[in-house]
Amino acid sequence: MEKCVIFNADDFGASTGINVGILESHTRAGYDAASVMVLGGAVQQAASMSRNYPELALGLHWDVWGEDEREFDLDNFQAVRDEFHRQLDRFYGLFSRMPTHVDSHRHAHRAKNVFPLFLELVEPLGVPLRGDGRVNYIGGFYAQWEWMVTNLEYVSVSFLQELLKEEVPKGWTEFSCHPGYVSPDFTSVYHKEREEEVRTLTDPRILQTVQELGIRLVSYADYSVAWHSGKCSG
Repeated sequence: MEKCVIFNADDFGASTGINVGILESHTRAGYDAASVMVLGGAVQQAASMSRNYPELALGLHWDVWGEDEREFDLDNFQAVRDEFHRQLDRFYGLFSRMPTHVDSHRHAHRAKNVFPLFLELVEPLGVPLRGDGRVNYIGGFYAQWEWMVTNLEYVSVSFLQELLKEEVPKGWTEFSCHPGYVSPDFTSVYHKEREEEVRTLTDPRILQTVQELGIRLVSYADYSVAWHSGKCSG
């Protein structure tokens, strides 16, 4: 079995700068997956821009908290269910297709009380849900391991190379990432760090390491065929 890696960029649609950073990582380095924040302030732009990049697999980045930490009761299962279907409908309305995968902002769906519900909600879509065990998840490529404490070493070329060497098993693995550029239409405690992610992700040393390790870069659009065939298939 091959080592198959998906670099999945979260927050597509959150801002103009994030949209540009995600698409730059896609075009320059061949990272072919992103998760859409359908309530993001620049999601219309993301939908328009994505039409020029049909190979970019797009998932649903379910979001109920945003950057302003609005309140949402995850114990209200009916509200969770309704909000999931509302955001799924909006995704389809924007992109004229269903998502290739599902995850959530700040891992909201992985809370113990609602994860079983999300398994139920996503099952009819036939796509992976982050954390369901089908795709190994690596979230360490992130500059704030401690909330609001930035350490750019964790998004450096050398650190990502080490993750690729030490943390990727045979089969399917997702690296979550947050490439983007600072733009005035977005504020976040994780903002300038995104620019460093772009620099690292597009550094030619990363693709060289991928090749040396025999890793195959894939996307969630490849998942269905690969899953049924028992191997990565692009």
